[in-house]
Amino acid sequence: MFGSFILVWLAFCLVFFFVWIRKLRRDKNFPPGPRPFPIFGNLLQITLENPLEDLGKLAECYGDVFSLFIGSTPVVVINGLEAIKEALVTKAADFSGRPKELMINHLIQQKVPGVILADYNHGWREHRRFALMTLRNFGLGKQSMEDRILGEIKHMVELLDSSIGKTMNPHVLFHNAANNIICQVLFGTRHNYDDEFIKLFVGIFKEVSKCLNGPWAMLYDSVPIVRRLPLPFQKSFKMIRAGHLKLRELVVEHKKTRVPGKPRDFLDCYLDELEKSGTNDSTFSEEQLIGYVMDLQFAGTDTTSNTLLYGFLYLVNYPQIQERCLQEIERVLEGKEQATFEDRHQMPYVQAVAHEIFRIANTAPLSVFHCTTKDTQLKGYSIPRGTVIIPNLSSVLFERGQWKFPHEFNPENFLDEQGQFVKPEAFLPFSAGPRMCLGEGLARMEFFLILVTLLRRFQFIWPEDAGQPDYTPVFGSVISPKPYHMHIRLRQDTQ
Repeated sequence: MFGSFILVWLAFCLVFFFVWIRKLRRDKNFPPGPRPFPIFGNLLQITLENPLEDLGKLAECYGDVFSLFIGSTPVVVINGLEAIKEALVTKAADFSGRPKELMINHLIQQKVPGVILADYNHGWREHRRFALMTLRNFGLGKQSMEDRILGEIKHMVELLDSSIGKTMNPHVLFHNAANNIICQVLFGTRHNYDDEFIKLFVGIFKEVSKCLNGPWAMLYDSVPIVRRLPLPFQKSFKMIRAGHLKLRELVVEHKKTRVPGKPRDFLDCYLDELEKSGTNDSTFSEEQLIGYVMDLQFAGTDTTSNTLLYGFLYLVNYPQIQERCLQEIERVLEGKEQATFEDRHQMPYVQAVAHEIFRIANTAPLSVFHCTTKDTQLKGYSIPRGTVIIPNLSSVLFERGQWKFPHEFNPENFLDEQGQFVKPEAFLPFSAGPRMCLGEGLARMEFFLILVTLLRRFQFIWPEDAGQPDYTPVFGSVISPKPYHMHIRLRQDTQ
C-alpha cells in the first residue's frame, strides 16, 4: 500500500516537473536569456541586494533585449536608449499595457486599479488626460501649486533651524515634506510632521516598497498557491486596506463640504468631473477615485523623498558643488525674498545639478512593469501579446556614449561648452512615452524650489566622525540610500 502511494507521488511529481519544464521553454525567435529553474524561473539568479548589476551582466551576455522567467512567467528586459525608445515611444501602443498577476498589481490596485496600474484602454486615457489637465492648471482653488510647495518649505526650514549646529538624519523630514506637498495637492490639507495621517501613509509606503523587493514578493510572484497563506506579505495588504479606508473617509468629508464648480484640490476636481459625467460611458467612479489618489500619493511621496535623500547625500560630500550653486543662487535672487520656479531659466548650473541628482539617484530604475497589448516585434525578436516588459531605465541613465561622465556625479553631464544647461535625450528618470510619470512637472518644481531655498539658507556638511559616505542603494519598489546624518550650519555663520 505504502509502495503504491510512493509510486503515485513520484508519478505526480514527474508529470508536474515536465509540465513546468514545458512552460519554461522560449518560443522560436523569443529574446534569449539564461536557462530558468523549475518553480522560481530565473529569480534565484538575480541578487535582491543589487538586481541592476545582474541585469547589466545579462545584457552584456544576451544583448539589449533579453528574457527571464518570474516563476513560469516569461518577461522581457529592455536595455539602452535605442531599444527603450523603440518600445516605449515608437511602438508605444504595443508596449503600454500593464501586467495583472504580479504582487505589485494585487497590492496597489486592490479592487480597482488606479491610473498607474490600469490597463491601456479608454478608462486609462480618460483618467490620465484628467490628471494631466488638473495638475497643469496649478491653481487648484486660490493657491497655486508653487505656493503650496513654498509653504511646505517654510516648515522644512523651521525644523532645520532647530537643528543648526547639530547633525540630523534627513530621512523623516524629506518623506514627511514630500507627502505633505502631494497631500495638499490631492486633499487641500497639510499635517504636522507628527500627525497620525502622515505616519499612516509614510508607514504604508515604506512597508510596501520594502516588501516588493523582498523574498516574500518573489515567492508570491513565483508560487501563486501561497498567496492566501498567512505569510509576512499579508502585512502590506493589511496596511494598504487601512490606507484605502482613510481615503474613503476623506471622500465622504469632501462630498459634504465641497462647493460644486469651485474645487479646493484634486479630490474636489474629480468629484466635479464625476458629477458632470453622470451615468454615461465615463469610467469615473468613487471606487476608481480611491485607487487613483493612492497611486498619486504613493508616487508623489516615495520617488521625490528618495531623490532628495540621494541629492543631499551627494551635496554634503561635494561641498564645491554646493558653493558654486550658492554663488549662482545669490546672483539671480539678489534682493528677492524667495525663489520661483521661473528662476530656473537663469540658473543653468543649479538646473544641471538638479538634473544630475535625478540621474544619479535613479530612484525608479525599472520603471513600472509594462506588458504588450498585442503580438509585436522589438529589435527583430517576436514578443507575444501579454508578455511582461521591464524597461531598464538605469541602463539608459548610465549608458556609455550618452553621457560625458556616465558613472560619476558630475553636473557637466548637463552643461555645454558655454556652461549653458542642456538636457540629453537619454535623461529618462521619468520613463518615456504615454506611460511616463504623471508627476514629472510637480517633482521637478518641488525639487528645484527645495534645493534652491535650502542651499541659500543652510550649509550641509558631512560629519567628521561619519566615515566614508556609502552610496550603495537600498532596493524596494524605488531606490533609496542607506540612512545617513548631515551637519547643519546657518549660511550667515559661514560668511
